[in-house]
Amino acid sequence: VQLQASGGGLVQAGGSLRLSCAASGRTFSRHHIGWFRQAPGKEREFVAAITWGGGSPYYSDSMKGRFTISRDNTKNTVSLQMNSLKPEDTAIYYCAYRTSSTWSTRAYEYRIWGQGTLVTVSS
Repeated sequence: VQLQASGGGLVQAGGSLRLSCAASGRTFSRHHIGWFRQAPGKEREFVAAITWGGGSPYYSDSMKGRFTISRDNTKNTVSLQMNSLKPEDTAIYYCAYRTSSTWSTRAYEYRIWGQGTLVTVSS
């Protein structure tokens, strides 16, 4: 499996962005796709995840209500809709693939990673 993240950019506080993660290769509907982020000088942080089949979304408590993860079957992608963005959301956002049907928020339990896309939120 290979992942390609896209959609990052510069946005003002309060604005929105939609990130996409395209997967190629042998994927399974019960495996999980997660979004993580890493700000400068900070550890990688879980954002949200969903099964590749589009079920069972789960979120970090701090993003719940502002971010929505979803599966686009027509485009074979997983998207992260980010609303009400704050300067502290500035980070590189990564999508990652977990070859398991159980959920996880731990980065080390995701074996395959995309290259990351930069999100910058200005105040």
